[in-house]
Amino acid sequence: MRSREWWDRSRRSGWRRCGRGARLVLGARRSECLAELADRIEKAGGTAVWIRTDVTWREDLQALVALAGERFGRLDVLVGNAGVGTVSPLDDLRVEEWDHMVDVNVKGVLHGIGAALPVFRAQGTGHFVTTASTAAFRIVPTMAVYAGTKFAVRAICEGLRQEAGDSLRVTTVSPGATATDFAEASTNSQVRAEITKMRDDIAIPPDAIARAIAFAIEQPATVDVNDIVVRPTAQS
Repeated sequence: MRSREWWDRSRRSGWRRCGRGARLVLGARRSECLAELADRIEKAGGTAVWIRTDVTWREDLQALVALAGERFGRLDVLVGNAGVGTVSPLDDLRVEEWDHMVDVNVKGVLHGIGAALPVFRAQGTGHFVTTASTAAFRIVPTMAVYAGTKFAVRAICEGLRQEAGDSLRVTTVSPGATATDFAEASTNSQVRAEITKMRDDIAIPPDAIARAIAFAIEQPATVDVNDIVVRPTAQS
C-alpha cells in the first residue's frame, strides 16, 4: 500500500464529538498531501500544522513531536498510522521489500515511542494510539513478513502498556480490509489483484477506523482501551 500517513494529534482536553476540537500536528512523507489536508482543516474551522515526516528516520519523529510542543505547548496523543504492505510469497525472495516493511512498520513505531515517551513522562499524561492489522492475529499465505511486523507491533504496544503506569494510555487498533490503496504496494501482480478484489468486494471506509480511534481517545483518563479490531462484517 501507499505508506499510510502518520498522524500526530495534539489536542486540548475537550475533544468534542462535533469537530472534536483537536489541534493537529500532521506528519507524512508527501508534503503536497499534508499541505492540502491542513488547508482543508483550517477552512473548516480547525487548527492544523504539518511537517514532512519519514518514520524510518528517528530525527523526523523527534521533529514532529517537537513541533507539537512549539506550537501548542504539549502533546496529548500520538497516533502512529504509518505502514507499508509489500506483500508477496516468500519464494519471491523480495528481501529489500521485507527490509522496508521492518523499517516502516516496526522501527517506525519504535521511533515514535522514543520521541513521545519522554514528553509524556514529563507531562505526566499522554496516549499512544498505534495501527496494527488483523494480520497481527491471523497469518495467511503471501503475508508472512507483513504479519510478522504486525505481530511485533502488538507485542511492542503491549509491553509499552505494561510499563506505562497509571498516567499513560496505550491503544492498538487493528483494521481489516479497508478502502485504501494498500494493494498498490505489492509488486506481485497476482497478489495485488487478489487484494484489490477483496477491497472492492468487502472493504470498510477509512472513517470507520478514525471513529474507533476517536472512541479510545475520548474515554476518561482512567479508562485505557487497549485493543480494538475493526473489520468488515464479511471478512473471515
